[in-house]
Amino acid sequence: MTASNSSARPLPPTLSPNYRWLIMGLLIIIGYLNQFDRQTVSVLKTTIKAAFEIDDSGYALLVNAFTACYAVAYIGSGWVVDRIGPRAALTLFVAAWSLVTVGCGLTTALWVMVILRGLLGLAEPGIFPVTMRVSTVWAPDKNRGVFMALATIGTSIGSITAVPVIAWLTIHFHWRLSFVVPGALGVLLAWVWWLKYREPSATAGRSRRDRREHQEADDAGFGVPSEARSLTTALPNAPAAAPPAPALPWTKLWRRRPLWGVILVRLISDPVWYFCLFWMPGYLQESKHVSIGLLGVIGWIPFLCATLGGLAFTALSDYRAKLAGLRGRKYLVMATAAAGPLCWLIPHAPIMPTIVLFCIIAVLCNAWLGSIAPVIAQIFPMGNVASVYGIAGAFGATGAIVFNWLIGQAATLLGMDTLFIIMGCLHPCAALVMAFFIREKDMLKE
Repeated sequence: MTASNSSARPLPPTLSPNYRWLIMGLLIIIGYLNQFDRQTVSVLKTTIKAAFEIDDSGYALLVNAFTACYAVAYIGSGWVVDRIGPRAALTLFVAAWSLVTVGCGLTTALWVMVILRGLLGLAEPGIFPVTMRVSTVWAPDKNRGVFMALATIGTSIGSITAVPVIAWLTIHFHWRLSFVVPGALGVLLAWVWWLKYREPSATAGRSRRDRREHQEADDAGFGVPSEARSLTTALPNAPAAAPPAPALPWTKLWRRRPLWGVILVRLISDPVWYFCLFWMPGYLQESKHVSIGLLGVIGWIPFLCATLGGLAFTALSDYRAKLAGLRGRKYLVMATAAAGPLCWLIPHAPIMPTIVLFCIIAVLCNAWLGSIAPVIAQIFPMGNVASVYGIAGAFGATGAIVFNWLIGQAATLLGMDTLFIIMGCLHPCAALVMAFFIREKDMLKE
């Protein structure tokens, strides 16, 4: 009787096939608020410039307060995730950025807004190392690219909906609600994540039937991946799984060629995506004479394309990785860089062709951002993936800081046409870096 009851027990929550989708859903919702909160300033650029009586240089200072702190915190956030785990780390990050966002909606002083946006930059990058760590633990390599893309799709949805939602709130209520409402929701989500997330549990004490059901779920692609299972007790009469590669010390990590490859790829290519996030809505209003009402109608389209196109591309890159390993994924990503020079056409195009061009560029950016994560998981130990992703993101934000400054000075120094020429060259340059620094011989032997 006891054995029968034991065998009928359901899988523990952290090992249930459904649990994988639960944590993915939470990451999607949290990612949505993460992107929504950071993009509020860009959608409200003209409104905030009028409210705080600043010009483009002042707006660039506001953006760089966020971006500079974001770059610094990206390195530290990856380290925090690898040390205290994704449960405590993401709870801390979400609660912090949500409270700061509420503060942004309440302040009336520019210097306070600058400080608060800096604090937002310190808290927000942590979601990406958390997602990297969670995906590496819970998703098998054959599906990891799609899992990561799905887990981060909330940030893309936030980009899509932020423009019309913020425009609607501004027109019908008040622009400050665009900060207060999502901030309050974020505090609630931080509490839910703390309650629900757990790392994969040990299988000790489960019945033979429980273990067999879990193995069948994993074989179908819905259970705990091999990396997580290798941390637990092996199945009876089965060969022991190879232990995961030990984490590299930071001193040794910085001496690896692939780390510098990932760093340079993000440093060179990320500014294009940051332009789409922080400058495109204002550019459409000020250079293409789009009203905030029309912006709410068309401004979300490039981000929708980025979401769908990026997800499709990561699925294709997973397929290529199955056929040709790291080489297949790498060369597929590099090929997309040919679309980068389309940026050169944007200053000369009417409004609708401009939107189409921004759609293509946004897909290009998301393809690169979505594909670099599984590349990191292939060439670095699991204990380093969050740190590596954080380091790379920090350098990507650093590139954006320089580009933000250039945009802030563009009217008098360079002109927007020159900046779009620079943007069009960035992804092709990143492709050359990827070819030289990231090679198949660096892939982990599993």
